[in-house]
Amino acid sequence: MAGHSQFKNIMHRKGAQDAKRAKVFTKLIRELTVAAKEGGADLLSNPRLRSAVIAAREANMPKDTMERAIKRASGGDDSADYQAIRYEGYGPGGVAVIVEALTDNRNRTAAEVRSSFTKYGGNLGESNSVSFQFDQLGQILYPSSKASVDEMFEAALEAGADDVVTTEDQHEIYCKVEDLATVRDTLMAKYSDPQGAKLVWRPKNTISIDGDTTKTLFKLLEVLDDNDDVQNVYSNEDVDEAILKTLEL
Repeated sequence: MAGHSQFKNIMHRKGAQDAKRAKVFTKLIRELTVAAKEGGADLLSNPRLRSAVIAAREANMPKDTMERAIKRASGGDDSADYQAIRYEGYGPGGVAVIVEALTDNRNRTAAEVRSSFTKYGGNLGESNSVSFQFDQLGQILYPSSKASVDEMFEAALEAGADDVVTTEDQHEIYCKVEDLATVRDTLMAKYSDPQGAKLVWRPKNTISIDGDTTKTLFKLLEVLDDNDDVQNVYSNEDVDEAILKTLEL
């Protein structure tokens, strides 16, 4: 049950993101708002909101900030009308990229995403132009210290997961989209709150790229991550460990 893990690539981009807590909170508040508007403020009956709250806690968002966002949205006091949009395209080296956004201005977001792709040698494509190269799955994350590889593997399978990928720092549990809430809640009962629990796009195959291409690609991914409207970015690059160690990212 081996699987591709992007964690080794993501951790090399994460330092810059950690310094942008205000932007992280903006994205999380937007997700809390949309989730509460769509499904109400009850965490038990609103799986999307529960996942958003878990992510906010992991980012150390103050409890009163979360509660205000949920109360404002569920009470109809938030007038912003956010729409979920997915953009797809190719980055440098032919790497497939999926961008998920929540925006109140489709034209602005589309222009900004397209500009980012163009600036760094990529091309924004049509809907479904690259998503066929990914599987949409539920993903639950726990630190590797939470349980041994074998223990987490067994617990995840018993909870209904399909795959477990363990890195040096993290357990990545994957399941079918429709099973995310069940698998998450079962594991929460055993291991408490995960680091994250959401739907993700996992690449079916990866593309190997060289050092120069990696630098350019990571700049593109960072610019996309830095956009307030962008919630998630997924890509199918595979970068050699030796190249990652030489990059100052």
